[in-house]
Amino acid sequence: MALKKSQIPILVFTLAYILVSAYIFIRRGDSEFIYYVAGMVLLILLLIYTGGKFEYPDYVLWGLSVWGLLHILGGSLSINRGQTVLYDLIIVRLSSRLPILRYDQLVHVFGFFFMTLLMWAVLRPLLKPNKGRWAGILIIVVLAGLGTGAMGEILEFLATVVFPKTLVGDYVNNSLDLVSDLIGALLAASFIWAGNRKK
Repeated sequence: MALKKSQIPILVFTLAYILVSAYIFIRRGDSEFIYYVAGMVLLILLLIYTGGKFEYPDYVLWGLSVWGLLHILGGSLSINRGQTVLYDLIIVRLSSRLPILRYDQLVHVFGFFFMTLLMWAVLRPLLKPNKGRWAGILIIVVLAGLGTGAMGEILEFLATVVFPKTLVGDYVNNSLDLVSDLIGALLAASFIWAGNRKK
């Protein structure tokens, strides 16, 4: 178990908004979001436990922490006089058929950009990158990021089984989430390649 001194502010910031939101969700009796907060706590514990083995960059941990906050705000803040949760807010209407571009999808792009960078930190020592192998390496890293996205969608599916009413959405929402995850993962792959292409 390891936590660098520079990572303590990240942990304090994350725990602060988790504690505040958990208190609010418990007061509301919002079991679904208590479930998600519990998942976030497990992820934090996993990152702390594995921090000594993998070199998680601080900026990636900050990104994941902000992602957690955006996730909590998306499901808990109501807009349009309480008629809509923030997750359902369409930022820019890009389609007459599909509900895009929503706050939810932007949060997925943001989150899986950083989750893919986290996977890069885990896989980098195993992949031993060099100039001739970047295409294959980036495919593996993108697929790893998408794998964490698939796990997230499975957890959301379990929420629909356990809780009588959820904010998860339908099949279209699930699919758009995965497409957004892919965009975030591809952006992360581009970022990784740009930072390492001379190596």
